[in-house]
Amino acid sequence: MTIFYDPCCLQYSSPRHPERPERIARTAPLLRDRHPEWTWQRPRAATDDELLRAHSHQHIERVTNAREDFDLDTPFYPNIETYARHSAGAAIEAARAALRSESAFSLMRPPGHHATRDRAMGFCYFSNIAIAALHALENGAEGVAIWDFDGHHGNGTEAIVAHKRRIQFASIHQFPAYPGSGAKSFANIDNYPAAPFTPRSEHVHVAKYSLEKLVKFKPDLLLVSAGFDAYARDPLLQLSLEREDFAKFGEWLSNIGVPIAVVLEGGYSDDLPELIDAFLTAWQS
Repeated sequence: MTIFYDPCCLQYSSPRHPERPERIARTAPLLRDRHPEWTWQRPRAATDDELLRAHSHQHIERVTNAREDFDLDTPFYPNIETYARHSAGAAIEAARAALRSESAFSLMRPPGHHATRDRAMGFCYFSNIAIAALHALENGAEGVAIWDFDGHHGNGTEAIVAHKRRIQFASIHQFPAYPGSGAKSFANIDNYPAAPFTPRSEHVHVAKYSLEKLVKFKPDLLLVSAGFDAYARDPLLQLSLEREDFAKFGEWLSNIGVPIAVVLEGGYSDDLPELIDAFLTAWQS
């Protein structure tokens, strides 16, 4: 397992904002301690050409030259372009490692799956997983599947990859909830909305079905938007998954004969490090 991580992603924060440095700062040492055999690598920054596969010139310029908040959830931070580029670069490098038959996980912030072609939103500035998918298609992959089990709908990923026949996207998420999308499936987009307080067993069943359907697409690469906010004690949603369920997700991945790269999205409980570890440990067992 290669973990793509750069401590620079801890250098920005906003008081009381749920997407806080501690999410990563507490996870990294736990993983290092429990898995000394894993390799750690600092990612590079994504280039303009790589970002432009998913975003407009205008959007990149807005992130680069920002001086005010993008919205109430997505603040302006000094040097946010640098942090966002490295997070996108980590997703690209994780995908490249997977295509070399290496397991890879991007432990970075900011997350990305809400960022659309022209808008930063939902704590996200660049669409990391979409950028990685489009990079893979330009560099040898014929088909890419994206499995998004974050508890919020991956609206940005969906908007960028919709109607691209070489990509199949699935999102399992609470609905209604932020960002208010993801109620219906269409074209290459499979959405699985879950009502608040959906029974745990039902959520797990739907997640398994969604993954099995993606595997039938026969992708050359499976990218996973791993958000842990469907956890029963996450402060932002009303879903019911437990630590053992995320371990089960990892176990499923261990039995798929497809190159896999995983990118961290959400998850705002104090238990996040344990949830990530359970998922990654099961994947690598």
